[in-house]
Amino acid sequence: MMQIQHHFTLFTILFLCLTLLTFTDGGSIGVNYGRIANNLPSATKVVNLLKSQGLNRVKVYDTDPAVLRALSGSGIKVTVDLPNQQLFAAARAPSFALQWVERNVAAYHPHTQIEAIAVGNEVFVDPRNTTKFLVPAMRNIHQALVKHNLHHDIKVSSPIALSALGNSYPSSSGSFRPELVQSVFKPMLEFLRETGSYLMVNVYPFFAYESNADVIPLDYALFRQNPGVADPGNGLRYFNLFDAQIDAVFAALSALKFNDVNIVVSETGWPSKGDENELGASAENAAAYNGGLVRKILTNSGTPMRPKADLTVYLFALFNENQKPGPTSERNFGLFYPDQKKVYDIPLTVEGLKSYHDKPSPVGGGEKQPVPSPAPVSGGVSKSTTGNNWCVANPDAEKVKLQAALDFACGEGGADCRPIQPGATCYDPNSLVAHASFAFNSYYQKKARAGGSCYFGGTSYVVTQEPKYGSCEFPTGY
Repeated sequence: MMQIQHHFTLFTILFLCLTLLTFTDGGSIGVNYGRIANNLPSATKVVNLLKSQGLNRVKVYDTDPAVLRALSGSGIKVTVDLPNQQLFAAARAPSFALQWVERNVAAYHPHTQIEAIAVGNEVFVDPRNTTKFLVPAMRNIHQALVKHNLHHDIKVSSPIALSALGNSYPSSSGSFRPELVQSVFKPMLEFLRETGSYLMVNVYPFFAYESNADVIPLDYALFRQNPGVADPGNGLRYFNLFDAQIDAVFAALSALKFNDVNIVVSETGWPSKGDENELGASAENAAAYNGGLVRKILTNSGTPMRPKADLTVYLFALFNENQKPGPTSERNFGLFYPDQKKVYDIPLTVEGLKSYHDKPSPVGGGEKQPVPSPAPVSGGVSKSTTGNNWCVANPDAEKVKLQAALDFACGEGGADCRPIQPGATCYDPNSLVAHASFAFNSYYQKKARAGGSCYFGGTSYVVTQEPKYGSCEFPTGY
């Protein structure tokens, strides 16, 4: 009996240790607290809500005194924001930056545990064209922190949109927009390296799916079970769009030799409601995306390219905000209604995940969603019986849709895209139309030129004369 008990005890301890590692060796979840609404609860009630949900990180879009005072003594780590409209003043005048830090940061820290300052938000897409002020403003804000001896506690960064990438597929070839590299990214990344900070990135798989639902499988966007998409550049396989987008940013950092700079996902989310043309916007899909993301981050936050990366991710957003402009989805990204009731129920903490352990996932369950076809049920060109046909990209197609179609063909579609990788036989000419044409034709020929297999959301068509892109030869069958 003693020997049996001894083995049972060892097994129990081992099991508990493995379970503990599974649920704690991950990243961190925070939430964005936006306030473009006229019906939200008081800041004090919001802090109580955050604590009741076990959320210990929050990001705000200003430095409202009522919010910062309410967070005092809460133990919740806070990221504050210097708005885009103040970038010019912060860049031009160190005295302005010093006063801003004194008034909005030093006056509250450490009782309000401010851990980061977001200098601007998605500055590169700001119509006010404040890009050139970004890095000088970041440096002046940091110098102000140094003068108050707060630079060891508080990081300085700036959230970028994914549109700052010039290339995002495959993830292994991710790169920043060429016109921003020398002027902004290199000096900004040097600053982040010098100060031990990180790059903030806003990532929204919803917008990629909503604009390209004909080529991006819904399951792939929602962390549901799917066959995955292979990266032809490095052989890695991706099972969700979030990882693919994040790794594109990691690859862009690596291309500039900033592998040591980490990423914080400053915004990501999925709307629970949208307009009729906003495909995928629903409470069920929002629960699937956010719930799947939380599970991933808290249990295994790495990506295929950076498996050991412990990501901090801020969900967008805490509340539905009824005064946000734009389509219906913009007002329905919240985890909670203004009355503090949940829009949908997902775990937000390790403890919450434990209660879901070994049970059907409330966010990833249900029947598998159908994978969108690259072609409609009818239409297209039938297989030729009298001669050869090729499928090529429509040069007048929207670049965003063309890129998404190329991503599908090389990934889920199974096209042979090795010849269009850098240094390969069909890499030149290095253009989106040429590469898409090769990938579309590869898919088309593998499908035996079946009717409808050359469509890709309307970004391609069939030709009867062999396409010519440099010296590249287009196959006519497999």
